[in-house]
Amino acid sequence: MQISTRYSIALHILTCIEIYEDKDKVTSDYLAESIQVNPVIIRKILQQLKSANIVKVNRGTGGAHLLKEAKDISMYEVYMAVSCIKKEGLFNLHDNPNPECPVGKNIKNTLDEKFYQIQKVMEDKMKSISLKDIVDDII
Repeated sequence: MQISTRYSIALHILTCIEIYEDKDKVTSDYLAESIQVNPVIIRKILQQLKSANIVKVNRGTGGAHLLKEAKDISMYEVYMAVSCIKKEGLFNLHDNPNPECPVGKNIKNTLDEKFYQIQKVMEDKMKSISLKDIVDDII
């Protein structure tokens, strides 16, 4: 299991916007320079953040802006905006455990509940950390 780098890139993007938008025009090229990725990747992630009503992106050379205060943007909200988490959850279970085996026939139900509990703790913690917390740590 590994969460996509889109998540950390999205947090980097939002942090740059919060810190620099009053000083500079925060464009995809500007962000790509800080993050060291292709501007196309930045534009795709900005589109996801825009769809989630987290940022506004002005076309052309207009730059990106936060639609909310940094204190009102949680790590969870960003995670949900850019992650490709399946409906079943963050963890995947192997496909074909042996139904004739006592472990194989019970492993899915047992692990599903444990995986759900783990994911819930992680998501609850993400809800408690805001973009402002990240910006404050950087500054």
